[in-house]
Amino acid sequence: MGSAATPNRTVRSPTRFFFLVVALAVPLWVAGAISRRRLLPGLGVNLPISALIFLCPLLAALILVGREEGRPGIRRLLTKLLQGSRLRGPWVLPTVFLMPLIYGLSYLLHRALGRHAPVPHVDPVELAVLSAVFLFTAATEETGWMGYAADPLQEQKGAIEAALLLGLVWSGVHVIPDLQGGQSWRWIVGQRSFSVALRVLIVWLYNNTGRTLTAPVLFHASDNVSVFTLFPGHSEDQYNPAITAVITAWPLSSSPTCGGPRTLARFRWGR
Repeated sequence: MGSAATPNRTVRSPTRFFFLVVALAVPLWVAGAISRRRLLPGLGVNLPISALIFLCPLLAALILVGREEGRPGIRRLLTKLLQGSRLRGPWVLPTVFLMPLIYGLSYLLHRALGRHAPVPHVDPVELAVLSAVFLFTAATEETGWMGYAADPLQEQKGAIEAALLLGLVWSGVHVIPDLQGGQSWRWIVGQRSFSVALRVLIVWLYNNTGRTLTAPVLFHASDNVSVFTLFPGHSEDQYNPAITAVITAWPLSSSPTCGGPRTLARFRWGR
């Protein structure tokens, strides 16, 4: 758009970002193949070392923004984490409570289908620690996926295509940690289908709360806290992520729910 173009439109490259995320993930995938150590087993998380790839989107974004826009660009990127002024009123509800609701429905459906879903046990101290850990991991991921890549992708492809592409890449880099965590391909397909649907919801929140990172980070953290609270360990005999994927994707089947495929920028309560 001529000289009025923003830095995002002129220099940011989602393609470079995706390749850099993968390049940064490779050493962690190798470490996960070599080491049998697990992350946070005392909290029921028990993920392989390769799950540290949550750091890669942040590192990739910082490297690229530093190269493309210098220190002012890095400052603008990180400031988006703190600009939550539009996260108020009705937007607090889906940001904080939508994922607990989805997982609650998933849990009830698991039980109704006769699966051995564990009885939830919420320890306040463990919940506080999990919340702090997952706020940090969500912030590192969303600074890259949404803070760097989302805007130029939406300008090129529209919101829904951008969200689906982000979701596919996001899911793809998690497949090796899933395998190293001992999950079956059936579980992985269900979980990564859920991740794609989840990314559409994240883009929807991002577009409706001023394109800052507060809502995506809180929503992402809420997702992780909810699943590890209701389905600790993610073991296949207790948790079928395909059930959660279907529950998550169902509202997205009607584009007016989220404001249309081009922008996902309108929320229509009760319609």
